[in-house]
Amino acid sequence: MSAVPLVGYSSSGSEDETEAGARVRPGAEGSSRGQSPLPSQRLPVPDSVLHMFPGTEEGPVDDSAKHGGRVRTFPHERGNWATHVYVPYEAGEEFLDLLDALLCRAQTYVPRLVRMEAFHLSLSQSVVLRHHWILPFVQALKDRVASFQRFCFTADRVKIYTNQEKTRTFVGLEVTSGHAHFLDLVAEVDRVMKEFDLSTFYQGIVDEFEDSEMLLRAYAEQIRCKSGNKFFSMPLK
Repeated sequence: MSAVPLVGYSSSGSEDETEAGARVRPGAEGSSRGQSPLPSQRLPVPDSVLHMFPGTEEGPVDDSAKHGGRVRTFPHERGNWATHVYVPYEAGEEFLDLLDALLCRAQTYVPRLVRMEAFHLSLSQSVVLRHHWILPFVQALKDRVASFQRFCFTADRVKIYTNQEKTRTFVGLEVTSGHAHFLDLVAEVDRVMKEFDLSTFYQGIVDEFEDSEMLLRAYAEQIRCKSGNKFFSMPLK
């Protein structure tokens, strides 16, 4: 919660109070002459009020346990919005069965692995946008991907990914068929990132891979941009 100033009275109210304080009751004028005014004293502010609004320089406290173990990769600052561009994937029964099999096997080696709640194919890393940049950024994305057609892709290689900050590790599937389409989309997203002086997509984040007999087939039908708690969808043709 950010600090906010205490609300002041309107100017008309202040003038009324000043005038009321200047009035002297009949018969009191004589007794007030010759007396020196009382020294003004500032009353102490109660501790309960002093601690109502913590200093903004300390910032909010991050608890990674509340965010699936995610660690903030850039400091929180008011007006900054974490932004990510991706192709969403709606998980079907086939994918969930595959995920359960992978998770059961992987947890024998890394018990802390957890199942994600939503799935996607990233077209960018997470970047920071100022609030007034969000709509121009989204419009630039729409212009760049307006001519792209929907396409089918397959994934049949299990890979281990680590983010650039080395704070998170993922088990994922590598796209094989349809890979060129994703590279074209990433190239257009990177161009928008450069226009806004933001970081382009990761390079060299794959740690290792393993051949798999399992095959995932899906359609890329839209691109989505998440900025803070706002979602913007860009359907492919």
